[in-house]
Amino acid sequence: QVQLVESGGGLVQVGGSLRLSCAGSGRPFSLHTEGWFRQAPGKEREFVAAITSWGNTDYTDSVKGRFTISRVNAKNTMYLQMNSLKPEDTAVYYCAVARSGSTSLDQSDYDYWGQGTQVTVSS
Repeated sequence: QVQLVESGGGLVQVGGSLRLSCAGSGRPFSLHTEGWFRQAPGKEREFVAAITSWGNTDYTDSVKGRFTISRVNAKNTMYLQMNSLKPEDTAVYYCAVARSGSTSLDQSDYDYWGQGTQVTVSS
């Protein structure tokens, strides 16, 4: 059974940093694009960042220069380093694995999802 488990969320002050992890099990994901999405209260879930099977990355404009996505295929684990956090980054963050290894910002291209981890940035 495929599982994705996020960790690393929490409460942080404005300007602080957090590192989210997403550990996969049940099958290897090295040939698949992996991504992070987030959902703020009262809003729809949105794309944050993605990394392809060969390491190309994409970010939504609001996090460029502040967030870094990475992966360690040997550990079947993906990371999201979040720096210079802002109150508008407050959301539940979800990791996901896509069907293919190509770039994808569309949630419908992702088959497997984690349960989510809460990130709260206080001012």
